[in-house]
Amino acid sequence: MTMRVLFSTTPAFGHFLPLLPLARAFRRQGHDVAVVTAVGMTPLIAPEGIELLPAGPMPDVLFAEVGRKLGLNPATEPTPEAVAEFFAGVRVDLTADEALAQAKRWQPDLIINEMVDFVGPLVAAGLGVPLATLAFGPSVPAEFTDVLTAVVRTRYEERGLPAPEHTPSGRWLLDTCPPGLQFPDFAVPPGVQRIALRPEPHQALDAPTGADAPAAGGRRRVLVSFGTVFADPAVVGPLLGALTALDVDVLATLGLDGKPEDYQLDSDRVEFSPFVPLAQLLGNVDAVISHGGAGTTLGTLARGIPMVVVPQGADQFIQADRVSASGAGLALAPGQAEPAAIAAALRRLLDEPTFTVEARRISAEVSVMPSPDEVAERLCAEVTG
Repeated sequence: MTMRVLFSTTPAFGHFLPLLPLARAFRRQGHDVAVVTAVGMTPLIAPEGIELLPAGPMPDVLFAEVGRKLGLNPATEPTPEAVAEFFAGVRVDLTADEALAQAKRWQPDLIINEMVDFVGPLVAAGLGVPLATLAFGPSVPAEFTDVLTAVVRTRYEERGLPAPEHTPSGRWLLDTCPPGLQFPDFAVPPGVQRIALRPEPHQALDAPTGADAPAAGGRRRVLVSFGTVFADPAVVGPLLGALTALDVDVLATLGLDGKPEDYQLDSDRVEFSPFVPLAQLLGNVDAVISHGGAGTTLGTLARGIPMVVVPQGADQFIQADRVSASGAGLALAPGQAEPAAIAAALRRLLDEPTFTVEARRISAEVSVMPSPDEVAERLCAEVTG
């Protein structure tokens, strides 16, 4: 039976990309797929051939409104209050009603949201449609989920909808976090069924899934990627300068609109890359230095590559904690993250083989998790059965 599957996401690359392998899987199996999010996400979604149902503003508007209300920036000051106001307060206020109208027109059989998208669950409640929530990293601590749930409850009540008791609130939790990265006390809320889902580094449509073989000989190669939001030349530039003192070749990403000249670096051992799918960058790489975005972290460890994590904000401190605890990498707190200290951490990562051993252990865990195609088939069977 053909289904209509609606994905709902915060309008940001790092939130949509973890959903993309599952969206592609549903399309391969002949189902109709759409995404409800801000129209500014069109350049990322349109090439996939996926219908976009426009609803709500882009993050710049949301950040400005949270700043006006609280005087905080939830990206760089991720307190529970600021995070909840952004995702469960302001974004729901400015997006949910438009999203609900779009979804009523489109008539989905299943809604799949990402963990901090609170628009999709409200739409699912309004339409009486089953909901699956994709978690794109280790579980969000209760100090955040409790406040998120409390804030979003008022938005349900304002619309006469039954308010959720917990986060996530749907029928299924699609868990992309391998056991070796998860918090030891992780448990799903009552009434929610956990389904493991193999995380995959973002790759181009119809690209081969295998990583390139490591290059023979030469210097070791390091990827430096601070994602699409946190690739600040003032942070990354001095780091790249420090890395030139090591016997490594460096591939550095520029974010969405950066330019090599922004980094004021003259070295033939640093190569810059514009935004491309992460999978294209991980071949021939011996280590990754990253801000700790969930997609970058899971994609890197899925390939068995150790990491140095330098969190800048958002949920990156969670990823940093779990990478360090797993033994698959090192994490530096903001007060410790001087360029020389990061370079020293990289040297240790490359010199001590235990980090690669642990990264490959997590990669082995990822390899046996159900694929997006398998999870799509299971969800279809449970929804239609």
